[in-house]
Amino acid sequence: MALMYQVLERLRACMRNEGIVGEALAAYLVPTDDAHQSEYIAECDKRRAYITGFTGSAGIAVVTNDRALLWTDGRYHLQASQQIDPTMWTLMKQGNSGVPSVAEWLSKELPSDARIGFDPYLISEALYKSYDEALEYTGQQLVAIATNLVDEVWSDRPPRSAGPLMVLPLRYTGRSVWEKVGDVRVKMAKKGANVLIITALDEIAWLFNLRGSDVPYNPVFFAYSLVTTTSVCLFLDVDRLTPDVYQHLNGESMMVDILPYSSLSTHLSIMLHTNPKWKIWISDKSSYAMASLVPKHNRVTGLSPIQMLKAVKNETELQGMRNAQLRDSCAVCEYLAWLEGEVPKGYLTEITAADKLEALRREQEDFVSLSFPTISSSGPNGAIIHYFPTPDTDRKLSLDELYLCDSGGQYKDGTTDVTRTVHFGTPTDKLKEAFTYVLKGHIALCSVVFPSKLQGVRIEVLARAPLWSVGLDYKHGTGHGVGAFLNVHEGPQGINQRWADEGLYAGMVVTDEPGFYEDGEFGIRIENVVIVKNANTKYNFGGGGYLTFEPITLVPIQNKMMIPQLLTPDEIEWLNRYNATCFEKVGELLRQQGKMDVLHWLERETEPIG
Repeated sequence: MALMYQVLERLRACMRNEGIVGEALAAYLVPTDDAHQSEYIAECDKRRAYITGFTGSAGIAVVTNDRALLWTDGRYHLQASQQIDPTMWTLMKQGNSGVPSVAEWLSKELPSDARIGFDPYLISEALYKSYDEALEYTGQQLVAIATNLVDEVWSDRPPRSAGPLMVLPLRYTGRSVWEKVGDVRVKMAKKGANVLIITALDEIAWLFNLRGSDVPYNPVFFAYSLVTTTSVCLFLDVDRLTPDVYQHLNGESMMVDILPYSSLSTHLSIMLHTNPKWKIWISDKSSYAMASLVPKHNRVTGLSPIQMLKAVKNETELQGMRNAQLRDSCAVCEYLAWLEGEVPKGYLTEITAADKLEALRREQEDFVSLSFPTISSSGPNGAIIHYFPTPDTDRKLSLDELYLCDSGGQYKDGTTDVTRTVHFGTPTDKLKEAFTYVLKGHIALCSVVFPSKLQGVRIEVLARAPLWSVGLDYKHGTGHGVGAFLNVHEGPQGINQRWADEGLYAGMVVTDEPGFYEDGEFGIRIENVVIVKNANTKYNFGGGGYLTFEPITLVPIQNKMMIPQLLTPDEIEWLNRYNATCFEKVGELLRQQGKMDVLHWLERETEPIG
């Protein structure tokens, strides 16, 4: 408590230090993002977590001379309320009725001449524009501060990691770097752009068929890139270049100019001086600092072309995703079978259980790491949507409570994300009813046929409608994109009522994960990774084609958690067909691996109902 108070006071002292900020600041913004606007960030970039104590992946802190406030969305309301000190911080539950946005609060609570400071590398151009427009008529001023004030008070800030780079062979990627560069240049020509600035780490990793380990759970590395019509530049710490990486980037068919990570601004400035009429394409999701390097008359804005190229997987990537989910499902089935025998012994905790699951995943071919910290949650901890256990919160697994496990792995051929909610004793009717309505939503979404390019937000209601029919709901999105051995959360695709996505296309990979959470009691979520694929329809109105989903997570859904009478015949048919596929495909792999005890468990868990 005293340490947090001291940190805030030192931060406020920096806000008044004219040698650092010029004229004193009335407020300072501390977002979650790093300089590449990543969702998951390295330890050295967890500035908001350092000053607030809140460890969730979304939120923004505002510190004034006498107040400190944290905004975060519904996924994290419960977690944030438990992690922040209410004597120092006010939790602003974003999305709740009557809660102002950050910009609304600033405009109403600060004086008209207030200077509001921020690190220009940590706020996107789009977010800056929204704040600037909201404050336009208040007289308040957004001020970019070159020195990050949290870094000034973070005495033991970890160093930036710089792990080895991995070349990803063509058998995993399906397309060479030079082919991908060609695809990018086609998009640039249509946009009228001479140069593309790439700042997102997963886009760079995808384009160059390289992977790293600079950000935990995400196989990316710190870098920037420039692509022109005739050249390709990669900006990274050059001492990381091993001979195989250098040869990969400078083979017979291509030549990548490799420059220091910190030299992008200088290189771009020289390029613009030499070619003053060039058009530079930079996404407004890039940092305000990066966007500001390009004069507005030279700037071409819009979604980075790599986002869609990366999101629509090629056949090699799709098959890799199927293969990765199959092996991962094998590990999860072995885990659930093991839990069934061990939970009654009364010694397992959330942490020891999660450690066992990781160990089982490590036995599978091409495993690299987890794709996010395992959400191993027993009883009331399951109600914390993005909970992960710590020594202070660790609970035992028991026969009397639900166990929610949301986990995933990074494999060289794909990224996985699966949630199962199970009971090791006798579930109550209340739990079974809530679970069944979540399952109905899961099946409804997975079964839908819809027009190609339809936004995911337009079909999300299908997952919520069964819950709504009995007055229930959940405070998170229903689906997010998944990368191919990349970030477990990938855009621009998604199924989320909170934001408009770019539409769903065949070859995209998303999740289907409705849930329900009772604060202080339990959490329920059922999540599969699904491929967006072409649907075989009788007609083709409009000529654009129709799509549906192929579930590629193959872990049975616990039958004893259901009330079959609440399921329709079509839902029962879907469930039996899904479980039969789980037994056929995972069962074969279990036979190959000699895990006959798990196979017997799987056979029992996939027996038809109805």
